[in-house]
Amino acid sequence: MTVIIERLEKQQLQILQQIARQSFYETFAEVNSKEDMDAYLMNNLSLEQLKKEMDEPLSAFYMAKLDQVYVGYLKVNLGHAQHEFKEDNALEIERVYVLQKFHRKKVGQALYAHAFSIAKEKEVDYVWLGVWEHNYKAMAFYKKNGFVPFSQHEFVLGTDHQIDILMKKVLKEDVKSGV
Repeated sequence: MTVIIERLEKQQLQILQQIARQSFYETFAEVNSKEDMDAYLMNNLSLEQLKKEMDEPLSAFYMAKLDQVYVGYLKVNLGHAQHEFKEDNALEIERVYVLQKFHRKKVGQALYAHAFSIAKEKEVDYVWLGVWEHNYKAMAFYKKNGFVPFSQHEFVLGTDHQIDILMKKVLKEDVKSGV
């Protein structure tokens, strides 16, 4: 099966919300309280919030399809849309999520590769992301793909203050970024 990546259009906002909520829930529900999960899903993945994020010109959402079914998504940020560094020479991978039943079908790898095609097109110096300190599977995936930890920040899930490990992959060897 071939994974097809499409840029999300505004009329697909409800599909994005469904994939975003389901994939986030499948990934983190077992290790977080129901109250914190419900608060995050309601506030951070509401149609209103997702529309606001889609309206940001320096952010983009992409959907992954297998056999004409949407199975995952990617969100990337450039410039001031990035959460931490807001540098013009960087691209943030804010979200890569795949529905659980489509894990091990190379969907995450296809979304990841698409982010790097955008980074190459934009000629950024490095790509960075944040990953929850207890999401060992994701950290192993990123390390396998050349990312290295360089900092951390707080991620609030409902009332739970968690730590994300910030990881980056330098694309241009002459970069002396302080990040």
